[in-house]
Amino acid sequence: MSESRAPALLIVEDDLALQKQLRWSLDRYEAATASDANAALLQFRKHSPGVVTMDLGLPPDQDGVTEGFRLLERLLEIDPYVKVIVLTGQNGQANALRAVRMGAYDFLAKPVDPDVLALTVDRAMRLRELQDENRRLASNQEGALAGLITRDAGMQRVCRTIEKVARADATVLLLGESGTGKEVLAQGLHDAAGRKGRFIAINCAAIPENLLESELFGYEKGAFTGAAKSTPGKIEVAHGGTLMLDEIGDLPMSLQAKLLRFLQERSIERLGGRQEIPVDVRVVGATHQNLRQLISEGRFREDLYFRLAEIVVDIPPLREREGDAVLLAHAFVKRFASEQRRKGLTLADDALRAIEQHRWPGNVRELQNVIKRAVIMADLDRITAEDLGLRFDGEALEDLDLRTVREQAERKAVVAALARVDGNIVRAAELLGISRPTLYDLMAKLQIK
Repeated sequence: MSESRAPALLIVEDDLALQKQLRWSLDRYEAATASDANAALLQFRKHSPGVVTMDLGLPPDQDGVTEGFRLLERLLEIDPYVKVIVLTGQNGQANALRAVRMGAYDFLAKPVDPDVLALTVDRAMRLRELQDENRRLASNQEGALAGLITRDAGMQRVCRTIEKVARADATVLLLGESGTGKEVLAQGLHDAAGRKGRFIAINCAAIPENLLESELFGYEKGAFTGAAKSTPGKIEVAHGGTLMLDEIGDLPMSLQAKLLRFLQERSIERLGGRQEIPVDVRVVGATHQNLRQLISEGRFREDLYFRLAEIVVDIPPLREREGDAVLLAHAFVKRFASEQRRKGLTLADDALRAIEQHRWPGNVRELQNVIKRAVIMADLDRITAEDLGLRFDGEALEDLDLRTVREQAERKAVVAALARVDGNIVRAAELLGISRPTLYDLMAKLQIK
């Protein structure tokens, strides 16, 4: 049975003697150390510490605070919940207060009393643990997908699948038509996982091929014309969190190989760089395309598909989600009416029936756009089918009267049973699970000869 690891801590200090002293005084923690901003970022990504102690005077600006403030800002971008304790010189109170305003947890003046530092780190670590636990409890209580509106059994199964796989590190592939809510589900997957980092989504089809590599993997200064500074890619930015690769079927073959290597090694090289950068990120792929067909056509790597498809989730289109179109329409009307300050706006009966009839080829996104336009353009306090811009065929409506529906179902079953047994009443009654007199009564009521 393995022992539980001590909480992770990062000490950023360019004075190696002081760095050693700080590490010794905080030996109850799993402490990593760094002497400059770049090393600090690498260690931060690698260990994901809850607390960081740092000096503002870092190379190459030991006598200033520029590098320290830049590092503080970067740490808080990567993990907004990290507790940073700033160590300053005796005359650095103004800079310390500025650091606190930027988001630092606390500051201590040098020379630091080891007992005071240990107490401050203990409090910061305990606060971080409580905040993490509160987020986990809130996620479990409400459900990461509590905001997703559906009554359809198929869509509810999708939600349960997302919640089940959230805590695992498996790569998830979301398949579904455009506009079915793949990004909403990916965000829900990220929230349910309770990962510390950010949720980053990138559309592989929306970025030109010559820019997509640098967008994903980042680049070093001078890697190409116009690369004035080193810039992390989306994969790095998502460290500790979740990266959604939307429309992954459009990823160029050259980048498919590089993405596969990242998924295998969990490290990247920036464009123009030689250094391996470890990245801990949950990858979620999404596409409306048939990837197996793309594989057979030689346009998608089979080995990459199997890396991405550890868990495959098929999202049903809106037209197959029973009752969801009207349910979502009501929710969108409330939202957009509130934004447009048109409270009391509702959907007229012909609008509801037109929504039920429409096939929604653009799925939820199309429905959202239609409702938003209607909320803005409707003249009265009720949105009509005309406001929606949808055709309404009253004759094509399905009758929802329960008596009529029941009679139609009974007629269909009796006629099918009689046909199957070639009109034999005894066998038809057995097939339907009723007595022969009951079948005669049904046939008389439904006027079946």
